[in-house]
Amino acid sequence: MTVALMWEARAVPGRGKDLLAWVRAQRLDGAPLRRETFRAPQDRVLVVTWWDAPYDADLPELPEPDEELVTRAVHRWRFESVDAG
Repeated sequence: MTVALMWEARAVPGRGKDLLAWVRAQRLDGAPLRRETFRAPQDRVLVVTWWDAPYDADLPELPEPDEELVTRAVHRWRFESVDAG
């Protein structure tokens, strides 16, 4: 089964580049099948990692950034693949 972990944070206004650099510097314990980083308006950063694991597996996740870098707690979601094309 493939599990996707999504991690999304919103930077303090004007600190989007700092948050993006912070995310890129973070290493995970273990190697996902794939890791992709996105950015969006309002200084938001999204990271998706794909893992070959059961849905409820204990998987490494990115930590919370320092409070002075983000406007709120990180949002996290977990999905399982149901159809690959």
